[in-house]
Amino acid sequence: MAEAAVDRSSKSGLGPAGKPFSTFERLVAWRYLRARRKEAFISVIAGFSFVGIMLGVATLIIVMAVMNGFRTELVSRILGINGHMIIQPVDGPFTDYADLVKKFEAVPGIKMALPLVEGQVLASSQTGGSTGALVRGTRAEDLSKLKAVSDNIKSGDMVGFAAGDSVLVGTRMAEQLGLRAGDLITLTSPEGDVTPMGVNPRIKSYKISGLFEIGMSEYDSSIIYMPLEESQLYFNADGLVQSIELFVNNPDDIDNLRPKVEEAAGRQVAITDWRQRNQTFFSALQVERNVMFMILTLIVLVAALNIISGLIMLVKDKGSDIAILRTMGASSGAIMRIFFMTGAAIGIVGTIAGVLLGVLVCINIESIRQFFSWVSGTVLFDPQLYFLSQLPAEMDISETVSVVVMALTLSFIATIFPAWRASRLDPVQALRYE
Repeated sequence: MAEAAVDRSSKSGLGPAGKPFSTFERLVAWRYLRARRKEAFISVIAGFSFVGIMLGVATLIIVMAVMNGFRTELVSRILGINGHMIIQPVDGPFTDYADLVKKFEAVPGIKMALPLVEGQVLASSQTGGSTGALVRGTRAEDLSKLKAVSDNIKSGDMVGFAAGDSVLVGTRMAEQLGLRAGDLITLTSPEGDVTPMGVNPRIKSYKISGLFEIGMSEYDSSIIYMPLEESQLYFNADGLVQSIELFVNNPDDIDNLRPKVEEAAGRQVAITDWRQRNQTFFSALQVERNVMFMILTLIVLVAALNIISGLIMLVKDKGSDIAILRTMGASSGAIMRIFFMTGAAIGIVGTIAGVLLGVLVCINIESIRQFFSWVSGTVLFDPQLYFLSQLPAEMDISETVSVVVMALTLSFIATIFPAWRASRLDPVQALRYE
């Protein structure tokens, strides 16, 4: 009766109550998954397959999350102090920049217009240190709206800046020059005064009102904010600005805003948006991300190949069991499903463990980085090289799902050949030498 029931469920291809795998098939598959002393080597291969899939899935999730975090952080920090659209004059300098700012801010979708005077200088301290710097001259009321700077004053304040006689310096530049809030910083500009003896560089010292830290080392080590009127005097740009930067509500809506901005300008202007200025950088990030995904997928593929080798050895070891099951009435389809479940279970459990491990590492990525830095005594992911003060990780649901689907698909595909080979085993040949 039991054999007949097995035969009927196997022939129909469904278990009791129409399930795709019968209870009998699941019980046999579970028995084959459990380790026995004589099957220790096969169990080791299965263990390696499980660990390989787990590490492959976890590594993919972690790497993709870190790269997403890098991109998000870099975009937010780059666009945090730089405008989404940069307006520059074509037919003459912006002497009427105050009126233009009002016109631009009246355009729907634009939240702030920032007139700027920029120039390269050599910054030095009384202790003898010096470094190149970019001076950005802006109005105090505009800088207070630039939250990436005004909300990240680590030392000092903006009172002196608002008074028009002090500057704001990045924390890394101050550290490099040995400066603190209240100290003097000397700026040397090659574009100085014209004299009969030639052009003399302009040298002037300013009091440091405060130190800001944006969190991107490239900016914290190179930017100095100066009051607009003082920067106009310093760079011989009295009464004019070099550019006006626009901050918009939706950075992806730049193309729709461009004709409105040109109309509001009422004159010929050159418009550059944030995508054009950073196109090479973000394109390189996208290419690197795609290549890393393909390379790390090979880890999961190798683990899937281990499933194939482990199942083939299991089929050889269980040849007599397969023959007995066939003679008891189990169909070739039932045998195929048994070994398919055996291999698929390794892939499913390994994938789930990999997702859990990946999520756990992503949540604690900065603590892990600090721990390994402490153990090794070296700085991992040096901010001077990677631009960020801490290691970010941002998981994307769609990417995580794609990693899971890819791992499960490879695992399922890897089980098909060994399962098919088991289903084609001839019971007579398998029992001949028993």
